[in-house]
Amino acid sequence: MPWLPDEARCLPPPNIVNRNSVWVSFMGWCTAMLDNAVNHRPPLRAGVHRQILLVSIGWFLGYYMTKWENYKNAKLDRDLMEYIRLHPEDFKKRDKRTFAEYLEQFYPIR
Repeated sequence: MPWLPDEARCLPPPNIVNRNSVWVSFMGWCTAMLDNAVNHRPPLRAGVHRQILLVSIGWFLGYYMTKWENYKNAKLDRDLMEYIRLHPEDFKKRDKRTFAEYLEQFYPIR
């Protein structure tokens, strides 16, 4: 795909059923229903071929939106990890403390 760089090919593919695919295909179906309603046709029965077409286009767009989103997140993670690796003085390890050291001493009052 021209809108995804070649680096995105090394990422695992997203699931076929994902939130973007479901949402965008649902919006495509709603668009077909709205078009039928606006043109005074029975919304569920008329233009079933248009409904199927818009749902499949929405599914395709949602899938590639998820691929693009995964690529952007992976690129951001890679850049942040590289920055952390190059600047260790900014990310010093802290002393390990127990949870009890964070709390104040408890004295019950009766």
